[in-house]
Amino acid sequence: QVQLAESGGGLVQAGASLRLSCTVSGRTISNYFMGWFRQAPGKEREFVVSIRCSDGVPSYADSVKGRFTISRDFAKNTVYLQMNSLKPEDTAVYFCAARQLTASSFDYWGQGTHVTVSS
Repeated sequence: QVQLAESGGGLVQAGASLRLSCTVSGRTISNYFMGWFRQAPGKEREFVVSIRCSDGVPSYADSVKGRFTISRDFAKNTVYLQMNSLKPEDTAVYFCAARQLTASSFDYWGQGTHVTVSS
């Protein structure tokens, strides 16, 4: 059973930074793609970034390129999302997700952590 637990959300002003964490239990992240998604109020959930943990290759949504950075720590079995230069439009619930390398979709999801960016 794979379990994901996000943390690090909060309320910040525009221009500030936050770092989200996603700690995985039940499996080692080295065999997974890990991703961050977000869902703003009244909107569909959208892809933010993913990383192939085996080699660290990331993929970013255009809206966050140059501002957000994903990383992983094998020792802690944790994935991080460093968010810089936050904008009010980044306000959302951020979800961590995992999928096996051979899977076509993300199989496992965390409960989400709230990020609110005030103008």
